[in-house]
Amino acid sequence: MNILVINCGSSSLKFSVIDTETGSDLARGLFDKLGSESPKFKMESSLLDAPQTGNLPPNGEHGAALDTLSQFLASDAVQVKIEAVGHRVVHGGERFTGACLMDDAALEVVRDCSSLAPLHNPANLLGIESSTQHFPDLPQVGVFDTAFHQTIQPEAYLYPIPMGLYREHGIRRYGFHGSSHKYVTAEAARILGKPLSETSIITAHLGNGCSAAAIENGSCVDTTMGLTPLEGLVMGTRSGDIDPGIILHLSRSLGMSIEEIDTTLNKKSGLLGLSEMSNDMRTLRQAAAEGNEAAKLAVTIFTRRLAKSLAALRATLGECDALIFTGGIGENDSNAREETLARLAHLGIEIDAEANQNAGRDNQGIISKPNSPVKAIVIQTNEELMIARETEQVVGNL
Repeated sequence: MNILVINCGSSSLKFSVIDTETGSDLARGLFDKLGSESPKFKMESSLLDAPQTGNLPPNGEHGAALDTLSQFLASDAVQVKIEAVGHRVVHGGERFTGACLMDDAALEVVRDCSSLAPLHNPANLLGIESSTQHFPDLPQVGVFDTAFHQTIQPEAYLYPIPMGLYREHGIRRYGFHGSSHKYVTAEAARILGKPLSETSIITAHLGNGCSAAAIENGSCVDTTMGLTPLEGLVMGTRSGDIDPGIILHLSRSLGMSIEEIDTTLNKKSGLLGLSEMSNDMRTLRQAAAEGNEAAKLAVTIFTRRLAKSLAALRATLGECDALIFTGGIGENDSNAREETLARLAHLGIEIDAEANQNAGRDNQGIISKPNSPVKAIVIQTNEELMIARETEQVVGNL
């Protein structure tokens, strides 16, 4: 089945056309800087010698992007029939334990969850609504970042705050990056040569957004992100775990508004805030190599906090077969893997320095020594393929 996968951000729209039978990308592209004076796009397909690039009209948003996308899909550049549209949706609350058809009731739940993911859900909704207008005859399926983590039990998802806040307002741990964690877990089981139902795995999705998860027998038992994607690991611009008293102090003593605090923790913290330079690990690695002490410290805090969280997740599993690194940093930064694993030798992971140095997006595989009781593995994530597969399953059940 040929599935159009759409991932909408507040100012971007990323798409792929995926053949679920072969797993191959037939087309892909990105619309960026939507809503600005110069929104731009890049689209490519297996039939084109070079990508199509260009600009949308000034202030063009998601609807304009889908206008251009629909024309591209109808052109000779993509000579396939699209059979369904799969949408990444960040927050589905407790309602969704899997992908589902995006009917009016489902859309209303996504709207209700927008306060929990204000940077993501409104954009996801725009994508679904615009896609429905442009492709009215195709099933529109939502695949939720939170769904994979719905197997987490109350002892892991409840916060130690008054229970009424959970019962009446749904305040609990939800977890995110579910499609990525689910995909690499299945790939890890394949690499290990074990049935998924007999594995115990820790996954670390490391990019501009970062999260880790403990997964037993294919089901998530704990994860680092919480009510929102702000909790957990140090990220590109997000703080991750902090003392909640800091929020009170920023308000009471420094007079910061809720909006200012939100912006500070979501957009000005993490690697960017620590380094006062960049949220990009590649830039920080280069600066650190040139002697920049702030960059060095930011990177050290990132890997130290990561190792600390991974060790904590190990305590939630009876056994542990493997630790998986994925995402832009996890797949490409051998130093981040080495520095993190150096702190985790007590978990039974013995890194193979040469294998780690050679591993990357185009050379995934085991980076631990053959006799290592717990394997360390680099796996290239494929959230789009996971979304396409789940969309196909929903459509097949209609």
